[in-house]
Amino acid sequence: MRLSDIMSFLDLHVWAEVALVIFLAVFALVVFRILFAPREVTKRIASLPLQDDNGVSTLEEGE
Repeated sequence: MRLSDIMSFLDLHVWAEVALVIFLAVFALVVFRILFAPREVTKRIASLPLQDDNGVSTLEEGE
């Protein structure tokens, strides 16, 4: 039996469908969490890129 015969018997398309279902479930959970988050949380998250004191030090600051 050749490798191509073995691979043709495997139903590998099922894994692509499983991956798609997992992706859609995670995407739906993220969208649901964003849409139903409290207003204070979304304002705090939206302002994070504008803050300078986020507690992360760069290489220049550490020297």
